[in-house]
Amino acid sequence: MLLLTKTTLASPARKFRGLIPLMMVAVLFAATGALAACPFCAAVSQTFSEEIDTMDTVVVAQLVKLPPKPKPGDDSAPKATFRISTVIKGGEHVPKSKLIQTIYFGRAKLNSSFLVMGVDPPQVMWSTPLPMSKRGLAYVSKLKTLPQEGAARLAFFQDYLEDSDEMLARDAYDEFAKAPYESVIALKSKMDHDQLVAWIKDQNVPASRRRLYLTMLGVCGGKNDLPFLESLLRSKDRRAKAGLDALIACYLTLKGPDGLGLVEDLYLKNKKADYADTYAAIMAVRFHGNSAEIIPRQRLVKALHHMLERPQLADLVIPDLARWDDWSQIDRLVKLFKEADEKSSWVKVPVINYLRACPKPEAAEIIKELEKLDPAAVKRANTFFPYKPAKDDTKSNAEKVKAS
Repeated sequence: MLLLTKTTLASPARKFRGLIPLMMVAVLFAATGALAACPFCAAVSQTFSEEIDTMDTVVVAQLVKLPPKPKPGDDSAPKATFRISTVIKGGEHVPKSKLIQTIYFGRAKLNSSFLVMGVDPPQVMWSTPLPMSKRGLAYVSKLKTLPQEGAARLAFFQDYLEDSDEMLARDAYDEFAKAPYESVIALKSKMDHDQLVAWIKDQNVPASRRRLYLTMLGVCGGKNDLPFLESLLRSKDRRAKAGLDALIACYLTLKGPDGLGLVEDLYLKNKKADYADTYAAIMAVRFHGNSAEIIPRQRLVKALHHMLERPQLADLVIPDLARWDDWSQIDRLVKLFKEADEKSSWVKVPVINYLRACPKPEAAEIIKELEKLDPAAVKRANTFFPYKPAKDDTKSNAEKVKAS
């Protein structure tokens, strides 16, 4: 049995425009609490801590014997011999000889160190060994001593962000990506503002990590950062705007309500804006509407109204209007339903669900009217989304940012 460890990474998810309407409508029916994790971060893989927790035994071992050269006709996987030097977990499952054999395809020097994990004792099945530097081994050995969550845990991983050992940098990022957003806020006093800005300016930093650093800058930054952020928003260089959703959210966090004008002009009102940029702006507005009180929801809703002038993209924001109890747009949405063509037909189901959620008595009558025009759309809404949306009782993290 070959166990998959940190050497196997999940492939990036692909985005399909046709799926986004369904995903956005689904948002309408999901109860929302305080953000569970970094709002603009997506973990690449299991963290070392998560992986260790799922294993029965974890050890550090040195390579003592390479696999023998395969004989003609022998298709068996090559196995090398390792001597265990340190037990991180599950010492009761380690053989007395301290020697283990496991599949190994590399040609490392003898006595090189590896992290090896095993499951299913007593006949432990060992993972493919993961080569580790001394720094990496020290990193892994400290994981079990860390708090389970909170700023104290993140403070340890903060020291490894953009580490020269890419494996450690990736793991540290994943820890932040999966941490409660409240823990990121609580780290404010220990954040290195200037280092975060330097990483954001570095176009060699992956977009995923840049999103994290922008999120952190939104926590520890100030008004002096606004000219820099505005220059990125206005840039024509796609690399300068990498992680645009987090960039916009950071800018709005530091600028407040006055920042929405620029975002509207660049991405929401602007019908020539790239779809990806517009979608990023919507995500940033949604973040503020769901988790912050920095900008009044009434103002955020007004910003999203511009999207109703873009029928092919209007479906992206209709669930948010319903979620935030904005029932001022019934007439515009009915018009979108009636005028929908093959390029904007997916707007119909969100419109019906908006009306289903609407507490106004006329909403039910309007649904009956629209059902006569397109009974299939109403049926799809009832079939795929049988429940009315939960009340949005999201509490803000804004006060926690200010208090930390």
